[in-house]
Amino acid sequence: MKPTQFNIRVYGILIQKNKVLLTDEIRSGISMTKFPGGGLEFGEGLKEGLMREFMEELNVRIHVGELFYINDFFQRSSFSQTDQLLSIYYKVDLEDGVIVSTEKPFNFESDEPQCFRWVSLDEIMENDVTFPIDKEVVQRIKV
Repeated sequence: MKPTQFNIRVYGILIQKNKVLLTDEIRSGISMTKFPGGGLEFGEGLKEGLMREFMEELNVRIHVGELFYINDFFQRSSFSQTDQLLSIYYKVDLEDGVIVSTEKPFNFESDEPQCFRWVSLDEIMENDVTFPIDKEVVQRIKV
């Protein structure tokens, strides 16, 4: 089946103390580990969308820095066969707020099936994330 629409995603690469922030989530019955961020909404810019996602998911304000990566290969959405993904990653810095994190993957502390954890840049591997585009980003982070 050929895709009929684009799904634009925007993600943040937040690195502190030689660790990168990941999120563990369950969405539509799929367990996933990825970088924080999500779908761009109509009428918002990329940086604005990323700031909104961090506020919604983490209740923190970020500064969006330099563009880090845009996938240049075809990727169909895992959630909709009609969607072609375009994923855009920025380096981000924490401006205001505290990130509540866990050491253990999928350690949900509320009814929301999402949690955040820090992974050492020295130890992170492609298999630590779920999706092909994120795996490419992990390779590039380690360079």
